[in-house]
Amino acid sequence: MEKLVIIPTYNEKENIAAILQKVFDLKQGYHVLVIDDGSPDGTAEIVKGLFEKYPDVLFLEERKGKLGLGTAYIHGFKWALAKGYEFIFEMDADFSHNPEDLERLYYACKYHSGDMAVGSRYVPGGKIENWPLDRHIYSRGGAIYTKLITWMPVADPTAGFVCYTRKVLETINLDQVTFVGYAFQIEMKFATWKLGFNIVEVPITFVDRKIGVSKMSKGILKEGIFGVLSIQWQSMFKNYRKRLSQPKDDNSSYQEKELIAEQNK
Repeated sequence: MEKLVIIPTYNEKENIAAILQKVFDLKQGYHVLVIDDGSPDGTAEIVKGLFEKYPDVLFLEERKGKLGLGTAYIHGFKWALAKGYEFIFEMDADFSHNPEDLERLYYACKYHSGDMAVGSRYVPGGKIENWPLDRHIYSRGGAIYTKLITWMPVADPTAGFVCYTRKVLETINLDQVTFVGYAFQIEMKFATWKLGFNIVEVPITFVDRKIGVSKMSKGILKEGIFGVLSIQWQSMFKNYRKRLSQPKDDNSSYQEKELIAEQNK
């Protein structure tokens, strides 16, 4: 198994069937894991209804309650590693990320030395469509602020359209990544960079959602602002690399861990 797209959902009934069809219509061997946080609108039931249409390539993990984007992705990363996937993608359900760009992220990692590929709005060729002025200011300002504080050479540190190679996610101690919003996206890139991996930015067109409600909130923005300071502080005055790396005495693979867990049930 090579390619897994992780799509976290909360109240995405208007989008989920269409985004899944777009991914599978690429016919490029993508599997999809939907992680639903107890959507009261029935998003998970829609996914279950599509299992017969997409057998052995569509999967669903249901969680109780709205637990946050970051924890959803961490859950998905661990699931992907346990199943043996080599390239693991983050993507939104609302079409702000174009599924056709998945292959460009994949190629950046598979053939162009990327350990992580970021779908970037802020490199040449990247752009945003249909955003109001205040969203442009918050996003662009946040990117500049993050770069100034962390010195990380990534133009779009809060981007949520990402391809990880397996070796990156196996190296990062995922249990030590605790942020849930913008700061989660920043910390994952920061940890990847600090651990010596190569980050490649691929220009994309980001389109604001047309259906459904944005999950942006003041709390997420606040986490982004103070989270950046926290991340840089920890990296400067604590052994950040050691904390964010998998323990060296933990040599068993995620597949082996899953097998042991199954045997102990």
